[in-house]
Amino acid sequence: MARRSAAGLLTSLDDLFTTQEERDEAKREHLVDIPLDQISDFPDHPFKVRMDEDMADLAESIKARGVLVPALVRPMGDGYQMVAGHRRKAASELAGVATIPCIVREMSDDDAILAMVESNLQREKILPSEKAFAYKMKLDAMRRQGNRVDLTSSPVGTKLGARSNQELADQSPDGKTQIHRYIRLTSLIPELLSLVDENKIAMRPAVELSYLSPDEQAALHETMDSEERTPSHAQALKMRKFSQEGKLNEDVILSIMQEEKPNQVEQFKMPKERISRFFAPGTPAQRIEDTIVKALELYRKRQRDMER
Repeated sequence: MARRSAAGLLTSLDDLFTTQEERDEAKREHLVDIPLDQISDFPDHPFKVRMDEDMADLAESIKARGVLVPALVRPMGDGYQMVAGHRRKAASELAGVATIPCIVREMSDDDAILAMVESNLQREKILPSEKAFAYKMKLDAMRRQGNRVDLTSSPVGTKLGARSNQELADQSPDGKTQIHRYIRLTSLIPELLSLVDENKIAMRPAVELSYLSPDEQAALHETMDSEERTPSHAQALKMRKFSQEGKLNEDVILSIMQEEKPNQVEQFKMPKERISRFFAPGTPAQRIEDTIVKALELYRKRQRDMER
């Protein structure tokens, strides 16, 4: 039976049968091989584990040399929770390896989120949707930490809570404005967000579309399917304006989507090296275009004069 401490609180069985030194040692960060089936995935993990060629290469590397960089886990119940290393775990499963080297670290939920996001943002290939939800999770965690009170009851909210957006930008590869754009993407319905990941909708129009209601976004997606086209930035701005005025419906969306976009106008292109010898280095493209048009007008006039 557990006994009461001097403060009148019940102590755990661990407190009864272990020394303080042993309990402190158990909390220290340490490296250990852990069976894969004892490690659960991080909840709402924003980074996808793709079974692609890179994953196959990683599995082959693990077969040959093992996992060279330990994963990061935290104790969770009777097992562990993965914080950083989901791809290494998946590749180890593909390679038929039963255990993975892990750094075991005691972490709060928010500390685990921060570590998870920071480690994955170093990857070379990251989808916009992955960055979007990762930045949102990290910003929310930083704000919660900024509202916490330390043991002396001194609030630290003024340090992080009011400046968490800038703090996040300082710690990230993207600037404050770009991070805000990414986080806006979390308001897109999955169908539109997938099109952003597939590079079929650019970032700027996607941000504007994120301000539409889910029903308006769904109507837009249906129109995009039927018309086989995606909205430009200007069209997305129009739809956002109509939405704010309460005037956006299926007919308005169709009308906007049927407008001709500048990039749909047929254009003529010529290799720059064919005309560069006629212009000084650094001549603006617009001046080059105007000069060529004038030269063609003079040529056409001369041809007409010769035909008379």
